[in-house]
Order: sequence, then structure tokens, then C-alpha cells
Amino acid sequence: MAGQGVDRRPRGADAPGGGRWDEVAVRLGRIARALRDQDNAQDTLDAVVRAAVRAIPGARHAGIMMVVDEGAVRTVARTSDLVDLVERVQCDVGQGPGLDSLHRHLTVTAPDLRAETRWPAFATRAGGLGVLGALSFQLFVSAEDLGALTLYSPEPGAFDQESVHVGQLFATHAAVALAAARREEQLTEAMRTRDLIGQAKGILMERHKLSANQAFAVLVRSSQYGNTKLHDVADHLVRTGHLPTEAHRAP
Repeated sequence: MAGQGVDRRPRGADAPGGGRWDEVAVRLGRIARALRDQDNAQDTLDAVVRAAVRAIPGARHAGIMMVVDEGAVRTVARTSDLVDLVERVQCDVGQGPGLDSLHRHLTVTAPDLRAETRWPAFATRAGGLGVLGALSFQLFVSAEDLGALTLYSPEPGAFDQESVHVGQLFATHAAVALAAARREEQLTEAMRTRDLIGQAKGILMERHKLSANQAFAVLVRSSQYGNTKLHDVADHLVRTGHLPTEAHRAP
């Protein structure tokens, strides 16, 4: 079966510690610093796919698939329109290297899709799009996030053991950068939400002569009554001067 079994151990002159691997480590270190310098999570995702094509031997195109709302899989970053087409095929037929890596937490190699038996429907349609090689890495996994980085090549045999070794190191750096970007965005959003709720409480306190706790209770009651997020209730009040429901009578 093509691509089964990945030997993760560099050997001989190719082993880490040799001169060429020292150069690889330095290059990946530079890439990691550049990824951490991005402004937000989407910029980081876009930078990851661009850097992957430059850093990983054999890669011509790259994409990141993620599990999003309600378990749907979506391509969130890509280096070309071809990636969108190929990853849409994976989702359409329910098979492919990216999905295997995504759901089974594997490094998945497919050096020649013409000889591939694991995903026959995907292999046939990907070949029709001009993709003959693929290599996928689990990118990051947490309670909320699940993703995979997949590299594509129009040439069979483009991905070898060096591609796997470099790609695994690259994916580790990328995962760290993405996690940091996500945490920063979450912190920024949390601070913004806190400030917004504070403004909404201030409006209610002034208008109805309420205490801070009473004003917060009004926001919570409006949120529950309208099945609306507390943040959205506060945002509506700050923007319009009115609560989105009539469940805002002062205690």
C-alpha cells in the first residue's frame, strides 16, 4: 500500500546534528520567529502555508484544514486556488490525506497518488486536478481546535524522508505560533467584552439608578430572555441605547 509507515528517524549523514540539519534548524528557527510576529491568527495561518512551501522539500502547494463549527471541515488557509479544489474533493468524498491526519492525528504520506489504495476516489479526482503527491501533518490539537497542514505536489515521488523530517519540525513550530496567536486574540476579545459590558452597565446604572450588581442582573435577564449572548446584549445597548428585549425592567 503506497505511503504506509513513516520512518521518523533521520539516519547517517542526514541525522540531526549534521551540518545540513544544523542549517535546517536555523532556517526553521527564523521561520518560527516570523510566524510569532504576525498580527492575528488568520495572518499566522496564511504565513504558515507560505512558509511551508519554502521550507519543506517537494512542496509546491499547501493548505490548512480545520474542524470548525459543528464538526464541519473547512480550508482556512491556502497558497493557491488549486488547494481549495483538492481539499474540497477530500470533503466531498470523505477521504484523503488531510482528513486522515486531521482525525487520526497522523503524519500521512502519499508519494504517488496513482498507486494509492487508501483513498481511491480522492486519488483519482486529485490526479485529474494535477496533484500526484501529498504529505499531511497534524498541526494542532486542543479541546477546541483540530487542524492539519497538507502539502501537495504535481510530481510523484516529490516527498521523501527529508520532507517528512523537516515537515514534522515545521509543524511543531507552526502549532506553537498558532496557539500563541489564538491565546492573544482570545485575551483581546475578553478585554473588549469586559469593557463593553462595563459600558452597558453604566448606561443602566445612570438611567435606572441601579447598583452595578443590579445592572448586571438586568443584562443577564435580557440575555436569557432573548437567548442572546451577553456580549451581544451589551453591544446592542451601547449602540442603540435600548436592550434587545423587554425583559429589562429595573429590579
